[in-house]
Amino acid sequence: MSVLPLVFTSGWASGINAYAVVLLLGIFGATGLTDEVPASLQRTDVLIVAAVLFLCEAVADKIPYVDSLWDTVHTVIRPLSGAVVGALLAGQNGSLSDIAAGAIGGSTALASHFVKAGTRMAINTSPEPFSNVIMSTAEDLGVGGIVTFAMFNPEAAAIICAVLLAVGLALLIYLWARIRRYLRRRAQRREEKRLAAEAGRVAR
Repeated sequence: MSVLPLVFTSGWASGINAYAVVLLLGIFGATGLTDEVPASLQRTDVLIVAAVLFLCEAVADKIPYVDSLWDTVHTVIRPLSGAVVGALLAGQNGSLSDIAAGAIGGSTALASHFVKAGTRMAINTSPEPFSNVIMSTAEDLGVGGIVTFAMFNPEAAAIICAVLLAVGLALLIYLWARIRRYLRRRAQRREEKRLAAEAGRVAR
């Protein structure tokens, strides 16, 4: 069976929460649920690091503005993780070249990361924090559910991810105006803080 559906699904999920993907795949492989997961992802040290980072993300991802900062830092990490996981899965299966799998996993992770980051920017234009918690929890449960589902029905999981990615990109385009207003307000606040700090230095 081709590993392509699992590569695509893991790439999409990595763009949302890369640490959850590594942790889940490692656990599934270590428990013998699947033989598609390479031994490098099943190592105890990898699982521990992934679990700790997952907990860090679970907290940071639910705090307004902190989540956007976290997303910015992970603009490189998530696509890189998607590419590495994809290449490792392909190397384990042998039905797809490592380079092709890395490209698919990385590009899919980058696309889903932009959807996640852009949606969070739009959510952060609202002053209440509850939407961040709800969205973050839904993302965590969604990643866990789709990766688990992919272990049993990889083709169906890949189709679901493709639909979610298409819908997410369409939503991101729709929300772009709101995101631009948020970015302008953030830049304005930074400028106001800078001017206030300069005025304070002059007054002293």
